[in-house]
Amino acid sequence: MKKFVIGLMTFLSATALYAQQTEKSITIQSAEGKVDVIDLPEGMLSETDSLYLDWVSKHYINMSENCTMTSENPVVSDSIYMSRLQRIPAIIEMPYNDIVRKFIDMYATSLRQKVAFMLSANNLYMPIFEEALDLYDLPLELKYLPVIESALNPTATSSQGAVGLWQFMLRTGKVYGLKTTSLVDERRDPIKSTWAAVRYLKDLYEIYHDWNLVLAAYNCGPGTINKAIRRAGGATDFWTIYNYLPKETRGYVPAFIAANYIMTYYCEHNISPMDMNMPEGTDTIHISRNLNLNQVAGVCNINIDQLRALNPEFKKDIIPGNEEPYALRLPNNMISCFIEHEDSIYNYKPEVYQTRRSTVEVKDPAGASTGKAVYYRIKNGDTLGGIAAKYGVSVNQLRRLNGIKGSSIRAGKSIRIR
Repeated sequence: MKKFVIGLMTFLSATALYAQQTEKSITIQSAEGKVDVIDLPEGMLSETDSLYLDWVSKHYINMSENCTMTSENPVVSDSIYMSRLQRIPAIIEMPYNDIVRKFIDMYATSLRQKVAFMLSANNLYMPIFEEALDLYDLPLELKYLPVIESALNPTATSSQGAVGLWQFMLRTGKVYGLKTTSLVDERRDPIKSTWAAVRYLKDLYEIYHDWNLVLAAYNCGPGTINKAIRRAGGATDFWTIYNYLPKETRGYVPAFIAANYIMTYYCEHNISPMDMNMPEGTDTIHISRNLNLNQVAGVCNINIDQLRALNPEFKKDIIPGNEEPYALRLPNNMISCFIEHEDSIYNYKPEVYQTRRSTVEVKDPAGASTGKAVYYRIKNGDTLGGIAAKYGVSVNQLRRLNGIKGSSIRAGKSIRIR
């Protein structure tokens, strides 16, 4: 218990630190005196105030004993930084310069608590990232791209409208098969968004055949990169076209290099990852009817924030299963509860959680109904409560119109709705 409290207090301190962060850019001065202002990637600016991170921090994070966590960041020479970067087993080039050092220093100082939190998410997300990257034969170091994109927050939303771990814009997400509606945003789904991102990265590499340019294009779009290449006289090297790029994109590749560095050498900077003790296993149930997460939480006695953490793609807690089947992710020990109490779950408080009406009755000024009698043929599994919720009427009205005293109804029979 003591270990958990320490971890939680550390996280709360980290949250306060992020909220107080005001820097949105860094300034680099060259040996010739030229000053360059670079905007920080939004993943370095994000605050950890989402319900998802709040739930994870309170229930699944402890301080790890793998490294010694202190507030002191040791002094590191340029030669050591260069040596460490070159020892990272990577295909993507990771050179060192003053800009890269500035980003490393930020991760190792003002963002060190955030790094500890992101390291804790490795067990949850890195296997997903690595599997997709490996299948498409892409460099595994790209698994740290969401570190600078979203700080590993699946519900992150940028000021430009990019969403999810991989920060897809709406249009690009649709191109790569990520559905977005008022109820569902698959950009927030860790698995679906990862596979979409890997396909997008592979397509960008087919254009540029240079991973640094791919990273830059992922940030600002191929059109902006092509324009910078033309202005640089056809040069196809990131550091050559650097001055022709937008401010944030100038810092994007250095931030990516710094993220790979800090996620590899965190112990050398006295940063200890927090242990994320998520459920031992999860599985999915396919939902083919409208369902609210609160109905599952109410019947199976599972915390609604945990359900939201496991299913971040459902923006309003509603699974529109009558539109198409969706996967509901549950802890393994909750799967049997759902199967055994499925009817009870769907029929749990429909007047609260299933209030969308399929028909509506319009009355004239005198109060008389203008519509004809409406009937419904009962199907297997139907209940009075479910039928009432579907048509926006009360159970008592169904009983009154059909002479029903209890709750028993028979499949194949017709029941009057109004």
